[in-house]
Amino acid sequence: MNRILFLFLVSFCVSSIDAQPIKRWKTDDLLQYADTNDSVLVINFWATFCGPCIAEIPYFHTAANKYKKENVKLLLVSMDFKESYPKKIRDFATKRKFTAEVVWLDEEKPDDFCPRIDSSWTGSMPATLFINKKTGYRKFVEAEMKPGALDKEMKLMLGLK
Repeated sequence: MNRILFLFLVSFCVSSIDAQPIKRWKTDDLLQYADTNDSVLVINFWATFCGPCIAEIPYFHTAANKYKKENVKLLLVSMDFKESYPKKIRDFATKRKFTAEVVWLDEEKPDDFCPRIDSSWTGSMPATLFINKKTGYRKFVEAEMKPGALDKEMKLMLGLK
């Protein structure tokens, strides 16, 4: 019995190590992150209940890895409801082996925070903000992105042909 308990505890500890902490951010935290980060940023807004969001996240991981040498950083901003934070979001990200940093946006009024992130944002998901401060590139896309469209956007952001 002690052996089974020991094996359970070891497996629990190992699986807990793989789970990344999910930070709780406000809009001001996100805006500060975008303003002070020296990386080329891809900020994707998603939720565990959003089918198109879930479908596109692997493409974003692939693109971020492809352009890692160009200092591209992917941030996944969960728009899940309060009751999903942090366990459901963390478990979801762990199960799908998300490698990008995941944060939860602790906001309840889209009419207040969406226009602060981008004036064109109606609140739909998925949505993605592309920022390259070195070139002044900034684009907001409020739609699901397929691999070809995402790669094209990445090249535009990075000034590649």
